[in-house]
Amino acid sequence: MDLKRGVDFIGVSIIYFCHDGKGNFLMAKRNNNTTDEHGRWDIGGGKLEFGDSVENTLRREIIEEYCTDVISFEFLGYRDVHRIHNDKKTHWIGLDFKVLIDPNKVKIGEPNKFDQIGWFTLKNIPENIHSQLPKFFELYKNKI
Repeated sequence: MDLKRGVDFIGVSIIYFCHDGKGNFLMAKRNNNTTDEHGRWDIGGGKLEFGDSVENTLRREIIEEYCTDVISFEFLGYRDVHRIHNDKKTHWIGLDFKVLIDPNKVKIGEPNKFDQIGWFTLKNIPENIHSQLPKFFELYKNKI
């Protein structure tokens, strides 16, 4: 049986808002090799794998995607993420984190998934963002 996370059972995703401690945060532009949301800017995330810890997933995913280590992190909260993908209802639980990283070490670690990365502020967020980011920013506007 080939069950799909988020479709046949609830998936858990670790979402990270990486920042430099000076009001700037990192986003990556997704390309056509990602599962969905092609061409959209996103803050970053990865699936929690069976047997792995949340903290290890957070640290590993940031190293893989942005080539930098976590300096510190803060758990912001969680979100129930319901949406339609490929004409199927999906359900994920997003565990949301604010993560301090060293901006001098950042580079694209997965060029097969991301076309570019960039630093932004809450005043200059790109227009073409992941469909779940408006809710993220609304929920955590006083924490990020």
